[in-house]
Amino acid sequence: MTVGDHAAEAGHVPVMLDRVLELAAPAVDRVTGRAPVHLDATLGMGGHAAAMLAAHPDLRLIGLDRDTTALERSARRLEPFGDRVTLVHAVYDEIPDVLARLGVPALDSVLFDLGVSSPQLDEADRGFAYSYDAPLDMRMDRTQDLTAAEVVNGYPPAELARILREYGEERFAQRIAAAIVRARTEAPLDSTAKLADLVRTAIPAATRRTGGNPAKRTFQALRIEVNGELETWRRALPAALDALPVGGRVVVLSYHSLEDRITKRLLAAQAADTTPPDLPVPLPEHQPRFRLLTRGAELPSDTETTTNPRAGSVRLRAAERVREAT
Repeated sequence: MTVGDHAAEAGHVPVMLDRVLELAAPAVDRVTGRAPVHLDATLGMGGHAAAMLAAHPDLRLIGLDRDTTALERSARRLEPFGDRVTLVHAVYDEIPDVLARLGVPALDSVLFDLGVSSPQLDEADRGFAYSYDAPLDMRMDRTQDLTAAEVVNGYPPAELARILREYGEERFAQRIAAAIVRARTEAPLDSTAKLADLVRTAIPAATRRTGGNPAKRTFQALRIEVNGELETWRRALPAALDALPVGGRVVVLSYHSLEDRITKRLLAAQAADTTPPDLPVPLPEHQPRFRLLTRGAELPSDTETTTNPRAGSVRLRAAERVREAT
């Protein structure tokens, strides 16, 4: 099987695959005296992982995912690569603990493909999509307790409005939160269809006619809250950077501005010269620890977004460690 065959198996099309492989290659092809180790911190369907393994025959892959269903499917997909693959049920901010348990001192490359995966969107009973009527769930890890139904039916009005405003960038957050509170006093909001209809009627009529489904931002906000996505991401990226030696690389695929803003800020801080302006001679500890491999955020090609519409919102950033931590 070729790299492309592995990537396209089961109809799954990994986003910006060629660019991900290109950016990771210098890190995993370095001569280090040991087998290179690549961490796929958001394994999903295993498309990027399979392509990496096919392209680098000596590569050892560690795959993390909080979704047990995704791990089961990836295990079947990656079975031909045998003991080169280690899969772990974990959230990506648990990277230090995972590496310690596995006895892995350092990583050569790391990939984060953030956000909700295609199978999670396509499986109606997961409750991620407003296009299906399903229970309000939205848990990436179905072993956790908090669901979207509990958020919608149990959070105070002010907290609901804050989540919609901050995580969904919803300008009608107050109106939607008030509508949710009124509705739940009569009966619990327990389905995606009920919530999507409520959001549609809560916002001004003129707004409903443009910008796609008006429930999109509300569903995004609830998903982020249920899964603690932004707080987890703020911990996960620094943990991954700490695990990279000089020459190691990280690639991040983000799908909305909140994730990308965090990524941009954290990578920029690592790539900055922190020499105080009154210091006459720069000291090593003030020199950048990483260099940015992308100029701003890279976007997918028009061809890719045509064939894979879910790639339309992706933003890619990458960096390479150039100095050991002091």
